[in-house]
Amino acid sequence: MAVIFLALDMYVFKALYPFFDVEGRLLKFSLIAGFWLINIGLMAFLFYGMSTFRQSKAESSLAMYALGAYFVIFIPKVLIGSFHLVDDVYNLVTWGFSKIGTGETDWSRRNFITKVGLGLGAVMFGGALYGVTKGKFAWRVLENTVSSSRLPKQFDGFKIVQLSDAHLGSFVRNYEPVKKMVQMVNELEPDLILFTGDMVNEHAQEAEGWEPVFSQMNAKYGKYSIFGNHDYGYYGPWNDDEAKRSVDLLKKVNQNMGFRMLEDENVSISKDGAQMRLLGVHNWGRSRHFPKKGDVKKALSGTASEEFKILMSHDPTHFEDVIMGKEPIDLTLSGHTHGMQMGIEIPSLGIKYSPVKHIYSRWAGLYKEGEQFLHVNRGMGVLAFPGRIGMAPEISLITLRTA
Repeated sequence: MAVIFLALDMYVFKALYPFFDVEGRLLKFSLIAGFWLINIGLMAFLFYGMSTFRQSKAESSLAMYALGAYFVIFIPKVLIGSFHLVDDVYNLVTWGFSKIGTGETDWSRRNFITKVGLGLGAVMFGGALYGVTKGKFAWRVLENTVSSSRLPKQFDGFKIVQLSDAHLGSFVRNYEPVKKMVQMVNELEPDLILFTGDMVNEHAQEAEGWEPVFSQMNAKYGKYSIFGNHDYGYYGPWNDDEAKRSVDLLKKVNQNMGFRMLEDENVSISKDGAQMRLLGVHNWGRSRHFPKKGDVKKALSGTASEEFKILMSHDPTHFEDVIMGKEPIDLTLSGHTHGMQMGIEIPSLGIKYSPVKHIYSRWAGLYKEGEQFLHVNRGMGVLAFPGRIGMAPEISLITLRTA
């Protein structure tokens, strides 16, 4: 890994060299030395920080700071290097044609693409810096309405807050920003609060200490949660017994937070003599890297065909492969994608893009397929890249309407 990072630094140095090639030996030396000191220093900080990655099966603050610092410069470097590579290929091709033909190369166009990359890299640097310091705490409430003729009129106007992908280990016990999120949730006065998985990164110990924060969230008809792929202890360097202890601990933590975990089961939500069903399943993901534990047929046991049904399932591919057009589910709530924690969304212009769309066709927001709905939450936490760029952490407010 260090070799790859060093190779990228050398290539970016080549792209930036014209800016270092200034008059005055001392100034030139200072610029070059500064470049290498910053990059090698941040690389060393990254590897040292990651060596402290787990402290009592939870991420260390040093590791998160190291990841954040390195990503702030890594993302712009990848962008600059990519544009410079295009420039080098272009220059090589035009040089080749100039040798074959009789014309000369238009050297005035050289490095134009690199300069564009430098400009975009500077913008991305600012975006990444904001993303790891402020962006990951810039909670936003996104509202959607689900209208269905199958919804009993007693539930017309019923408000659901959906949260997902907390990845509490990445907050390294930084409670205050999350308390702000809890306050925002309570101000919405939801009827139901649903958490759709990935409470932690690797081990349930990450969630210990967060009970007093999450227990402050209130909903008239209760709080429910499910497992996500990160909640089973699969990704840590421990054995099956330790993974099982982590699962048991996570159930206890959820209970202390005020959540009832649904494990391939359903509960009845009653209002003014009418009822609907809330189902929750274990993780089911299309990828071979994610567990396929969820059993929706088991979760449907005891439900009636005429009942309006809401399913909590962490991975949206479960809806695509198992639910859509096959199971009597009216609304599926998922998370998992994070919106890749970066992208651009301008609703007024119809712009909605994240690189994750090339992996998940339904990656954020509300989708309707026939009479079935899928809502994908962009997540409230972060994983790997400790920030968010153009993809703010989300509090989903879903209002049910009788069509």
